[in-house]
This record gives sequence, C-alpha cells and structure tokens, in this order.
Amino acid sequence: MSENETTPGSHPETVAPTRQGDTGTWRRLASSPDQQTANQHAASHGVRRLTDNISLRARLTLIYGMLFFAAGSLLVLLNYVIVAGLLDNLTFTLPPDSPYADDPELIEGLKNSMIESVLAEVTRFSVLALVIVGMLAVGLGYVVAGRALSPLQKITRTARRLSERSLHERIALSGPDDEIRELADTFDDMLERLDRAFDGQRRFVANASHELRTPLAINRTLLEVALSDPEASSDLKTVGRTLQETNARHERLIDGLLFLAKSDRELEVRTHVDMGEVSTTVLSQLSAELDESGLTVRSDLRGAPVTGDPVLLERLVANLVENALRYNVAEGEITVRSGIYEGAPAIQVENSGPVIPAYEMQGLFEPFRRGTSDRTSSGKSAGLGLSIVRSVAQAHGGTVTAWPRAGGGLVVTVRFPSAAQETSAGTNP
Repeated sequence: MSENETTPGSHPETVAPTRQGDTGTWRRLASSPDQQTANQHAASHGVRRLTDNISLRARLTLIYGMLFFAAGSLLVLLNYVIVAGLLDNLTFTLPPDSPYADDPELIEGLKNSMIESVLAEVTRFSVLALVIVGMLAVGLGYVVAGRALSPLQKITRTARRLSERSLHERIALSGPDDEIRELADTFDDMLERLDRAFDGQRRFVANASHELRTPLAINRTLLEVALSDPEASSDLKTVGRTLQETNARHERLIDGLLFLAKSDRELEVRTHVDMGEVSTTVLSQLSAELDESGLTVRSDLRGAPVTGDPVLLERLVANLVENALRYNVAEGEITVRSGIYEGAPAIQVENSGPVIPAYEMQGLFEPFRRGTSDRTSSGKSAGLGLSIVRSVAQAHGGTVTAWPRAGGGLVVTVRFPSAAQETSAGTNP
C-alpha cells in the first residue's frame, strides 16, 4: 500500500505523518497535475524516440541498403532512357509484299507498340533484378557492418568486465592504425591512469586507517588509565571525561570517513540479503537506545530481497534509524518499513523532529551537514550518516529520496533494483 495524500493545510511538498494503525502504508508525495503532465510528455517523447534504440549495426545496414537501392533505381532509370533512345532511332519496315507496307501511320503505330512492349519487359526484369540483388546487398552489408564494428564490440566487452579489481586488463587491439585502433589505445591509457589512481586510493585508505586510529587508541588508553587512578581529583576526572567524549567523537568521525570511502568503491561481496531481516537486526541492536529515548517506535517489516554487501546494507539501515533517533523531539516517533514499494525492494524510515524546509533536502546528503547551514553546531554525530546512506545505496544501484514530514521531521526512502532490473542490466549488450 502507499499513501499519497497530504494532510489538510499541509504544504504540498510535505508528507503526511503515519496515523495510528497505518504503519504498513508507505509514505509518498502527492502527484501534482504538473507532474502528471510532465510524465505524459516524457512518455510521448519516449515513443517518438523509439528509433533511437536501433543498434549501430542495424543503422549502418539500413544506410547501405538505402544507398544501394537509390543507386540501383538511378541505374534502372538510366537504362530505361538509353534503351528507349536506341529503339526510337531504329528504322522499322514491313515486308514488301505486306498490304500495309505503304501506310506510314500504321508502321509508326506498330513501331511504338513494339518499343513500349520491349521497355515494359526491360523495366520489369530490371526492377526484379534490383530487388534480388538489393536483398543480397543488405545481407552483405549486415555482415560487413558486423566485421567493421567487431573492434568496438571488443572494447565494449572489456569495459563491461572492468571493475576496481580488474583495472589491470587492457584491450590491446591489434590491426591497422586507424581511428578504432586510436580509440582502443586511448581507452588503454585511461585504464592505466585509473589503475594508478585506485591503487593510490587503496593505499591511502589503508594508511589513514592505521595512522589516524592509532593515536586515538593511545589517547583513549591514557585517559582510561588516568581516570582509573583513585587519587585523581574531581576536576581531573571531569576534564578526562570531556576528553574521552571528544576522543570518541573523533573516532566516530574517522570511522565514518573511512566507511564512506569504502562504500564509494565497487562492491566486493554480493549475496542475497533480505532488508526486512536486516531492519529487524538493526532495531534489536539499537533497542536499548530506543527504549531510553522515550520515542514511540513502530515497524512494518516485510520481505525485501536485495543482492549486495550485507555489512554495507546493515550500516545503511543503522544510519537511517540512528539519524531518526538523534534528530527527533521529546515524545516523538519513529516508523520503519521494509518491503516492495512501487515494484522494487525498499526501506523507509520516518521520524518526527524539527521542521526542515524542502529546499534543504538535498543538502542533508552532503558530508558534515546536519539539517542546518551550521556544519559544527551539533555534537550528536559527525554529519556523515545520510552521506553514507546515499553512497551505499548508489553502490547497490539504488536511489535515496528524502521528503519533509508535515509537522516536522523527515521521511527517507531507499529503493533498490528489483530482480528483473538486475537481470536485464546483467544481460543487456
């Protein structure tokens, strides 16, 4: 089910809150007449551009065929004119003993009749020959076009096989030094630069993970030792706890940055994951914090099969729930849904909270943004939660949509490709 009605008096760009007993209803924006008109225009535009889906090989074959038929038609016309001129210059006579030998008008009529008969036969056989040879030319053009495009097909297959883990592959196209060879060499040079860049990124993430976490771990240990000293003064313990909180925040910031860098890369693990089970696990892990918050938590968790990295997907759901938990109001509410939304597996997290203008929705997914223009005023988090959500969703081929909730709060929906879409994406040439 889906809900597309706004509450009375609410802004048309906000989503109505979930009513009691309506947890299983997905939230969505109402479709305005302008949007419906735009959708109709987009559909008609797609119909008009249906011919754009014809392959390059088919288009080349059609061009070859049309050029051949145009040249053949011109040849048939020239042949008709030449034969007609030759026949017209011939002298037509009857035998001397013919009773009509002395009738010039009759002789001229017989001549014209014979010329028309010959020209009709010549035209018929010429057109028949043009059709037969033209069909053979179209078939031959299809074969020739395939041969000419085979290097491009090799480039396409190589590019499709490439990933972050296989950038060492090269096309290494052999053959004449023509435009296609130049394209393949340029592509190989680009792969070489990408390989070096990704290798440098991997080394940087590994070094940063070690160099940044080690000092923080040492600081945490020193603070714990200092605070465990029974002779430590109360002022020292107060300062120590403050430093511990600051150190923990820095650790969360570094973990978030490293996780964001990892989620931006291509998936290394692809398994079948049920987002309903993932959501249940996350809610169970955060149950203590949710109970302490005093918020009302509602859930409608149904099967939503997704192919991807279970660790990244669990982090996605955890960030959504933690974001709803941190940026809420007293006696507020959180609603978590999973299942099939508009034909695709999805998860949706809705929460009450402060009013967020619609024009700030996109900015929420930028790093270090917390719903306001101030990037440092909040100590609740590092401001990377929704950035990681978007990055993980894009790595899985999904989309993230955020809408302001009527009365304050946020509704975030993450949609993943359906099984049919993943299959077609993997089989399309």
